[in-house]
Amino acid sequence: MCYHYFMDNDTSETRPFLHLLKNQIDITRVPFSDRGSRILVYKDPDKDQLYIKLAERLIGLEPGLEAYLRRPPFIRRLSFIDEYGNDLEFELETSPATLYFKTRVGEFGMVFQDKRTLSIGMPSNVPAGVRFHVSPEIWTKNDEGGELKSVRNVSYRTNGKTIKNELNPERGGHQVEFIIDSGDDIAITLHISSQFDLWHHVLSFSDASSKAEQRWRTWFDHVPMVAEPYRRTYAYAWWVMANNLISPAGKVTYEAMTPSKTSYVGLWLWDSAMHALAYRHTDPELARDQIRSMLEYQLPDGMLPDAIYDEGVVSEIEHPIRAEVTKPPILAWAAIKLHAISPDLNFLKEI
Repeated sequence: MCYHYFMDNDTSETRPFLHLLKNQIDITRVPFSDRGSRILVYKDPDKDQLYIKLAERLIGLEPGLEAYLRRPPFIRRLSFIDEYGNDLEFELETSPATLYFKTRVGEFGMVFQDKRTLSIGMPSNVPAGVRFHVSPEIWTKNDEGGELKSVRNVSYRTNGKTIKNELNPERGGHQVEFIIDSGDDIAITLHISSQFDLWHHVLSFSDASSKAEQRWRTWFDHVPMVAEPYRRTYAYAWWVMANNLISPAGKVTYEAMTPSKTSYVGLWLWDSAMHALAYRHTDPELARDQIRSMLEYQLPDGMLPDAIYDEGVVSEIEHPIRAEVTKPPILAWAAIKLHAISPDLNFLKEI
């Protein structure tokens, strides 16, 4: 079976939080993601399949600030399959770092190798693989004709031996069937990027898993302790505070937290102030970056925009009336609260 790295026997200070989050993340409702990543993994609520969405508005692909909410998944019907291509039912176990899928041929795993790359751990010494549908383009039509636009690029690789590698055209995209001789400590990776150069090194699953586990341990190492009755909710909240961080892209110039990678992709003015208040207890520089992110696009007349996303800012609305839009001015208050815990006169001068 694949290498299982939850480390239930650990006795470090982080253990209470990680232990409390075991099987507390419902990926039929909340995405499995990672700090800084735009990749969102969900389980189909009715089938033993996964699907992957992207935390990107991509308004050049489909105009409209809310068009991304209706966009279908980038990857659909991701199944684990046996050597004959049969779908495998699974029992799912979740944690912040790793998903485990127990099947009749052994245990599959899933972690983030990096922000753009998912690593799927294979059962040891069992021929098996994955099948998925990917939609790298979107087709739209109108009375005058139609358009084909690129969404994102994807590559899949393995450090095992390929048995079957097929790509079949399917309505709206392509179906990939990839079966490998898994050997020992073997992984299949899915790498999603806007770049054309998609080469990436495939780590062994145990290596990718231990690195992912260490990232989350490092995160929780900095979280202040709290009274026992509140620990489950508290741990979940701090998981959200890392899981919802997005890496810089376009007009998002600092690592910053979006209220939701699913339905509020971007940075909001007073949300960012509140996020800074939380991060001041764990990473003051990350807290400062929440404030910097909003000030980066202050308008010429001094007004701060309501929201910032990769491709633009929201400073006007059209409903219920056309008007400029912002939020109450609480950034200075957040900065002073941050300064009280982590004094930095240079930052106060900067802002």
